Amino acid sequence: MTQDTLRLGAFFYATGHHVAGWRHPSSEADGGLNLERYVGWARRAEAAKFDLVFLEDGTGIRDGNLRSSERTARSAHFEPVTLLSALAAVTSRIGLVATTSTSFNEPYNVARRFASLDHLSGGRAGWNLVTSTTDAEAANFGTDQIARHTDRYERAEEFVDVVLGLWSTWDDGAVIIDRASGQFSKPDGFRPLNHRGKHFEVRGPLNISRTPQGQPVLVQAGSSGPGKDLAARTAEIVFTANQTLDEAVAFYGDLKERMGRFGRDRDDLKVMPGLFPVVGRTEAEARAKFDALQDLIDPVVGLALLERMVGGFDLSGYDPDGPVPELPEAEGAKSRQQLMFDLARREGLTLRQLYLRIAGARGHSQIVGTPAQIADEMEERFRAKGADGFNIMPATLPGGLDDFIELVLPELRRRGLFRSEYEGRTLRDHLGSRPPARAATVPDDPAGV
Repeated sequence: MTQDTLRLGAFFYATGHHVAGWRHPSSEADGGLNLERYVGWARRAEAAKFDLVFLEDGTGIRDGNLRSSERTARSAHFEPVTLLSALAAVTSRIGLVATTSTSFNEPYNVARRFASLDHLSGGRAGWNLVTSTTDAEAANFGTDQIARHTDRYERAEEFVDVVLGLWSTWDDGAVIIDRASGQFSKPDGFRPLNHRGKHFEVRGPLNISRTPQGQPVLVQAGSSGPGKDLAARTAEIVFTANQTLDEAVAFYGDLKERMGRFGRDRDDLKVMPGLFPVVGRTEAEARAKFDALQDLIDPVVGLALLERMVGGFDLSGYDPDGPVPELPEAEGAKSRQQLMFDLARREGLTLRQLYLRIAGARGHSQIVGTPAQIADEMEERFRAKGADGFNIMPATLPGGLDDFIELVLPELRRRGLFRSEYEGRTLRDHLGSRPPARAATVPDDPAGV
């Protein structure tokens, strides 16, 4: 089966994705802690027929060396599942995807949380599975350093198997609520999990019944080798960053090929890279919008952002107008660190030029141009099998989101690349995917699920 239209996510990042977006007049600077703002953004995205709202998360203030006003604007925001539970009550069709780390949570809590969101929303929940990548987060949980990359993914593999197992501890139709007989549920409709593995021991069953989607949609954001294996085995959406068309096509082909090793159909996983668009009715208008944002970047903030992107290394002792230094491989976000190095070398960027280059997109694709130019690049990547859709990253909120809805979506619809109406009610309906079959995904599971 060939997918003929794009899937689109609206990635809400507090006050917008540009590092100085909160300072721009098209941004609602208090958005990260203002429910009414999020309600307005979500309703805009749903009216535009986006597949989903996407929320990132971290378990600490990751840019600890920023001045307080910048740090608060970037880091002060609601816990995402709590927020999406509120948004579920004021929306009816758009998917609701929240990020939750496997590093500093327990599988039972995460399984219950997302099952609850799926029930509350009528089948629109998705879990973006990540591992935590910074020592600042680890310091909030009794340790000074994050675990090694391989150890984090080993834990994540077992974690997701336990969550999937818990979501399957209830059968469809197990709850019957028969008042006459006094029977609330079928006695054989649910069962314990009895998981005993290296990292977790979980009896189960989950204390919430099977959800409207059977299980929430699983999203995965890792692009390293272990991350791609985990996604190929378990995910229905992959959120990734690719700079060039060739890189995107190679990543897409590699990931889809890996799915066959786990008995999965290629169409059951959607690759949705991030896209940072700045759109104007003319190229000059788009460039002026972008330049106005760039002019607001504080050098301290720009360098601190780059430090996080390259693995948390201190760059303050290097000449900002000199080349990007050789740095050790990070234990944090390995794939993003490598993307930064590749970008700097390919374009011959200095440290200053690199942080200016990533201040909006953070390594994701960045397009500054007219609606037709943005649609051209989206269509090219889609037709070349480098993406099944995109996670749209507005520079400011709501300004950047409104620009994309008002200017780019009509062009995509004119080309037959995006829907005009929803055809289903659940997130999985929108995606046209199926969850991984348990028997097919864990043939010889060493964790004992």
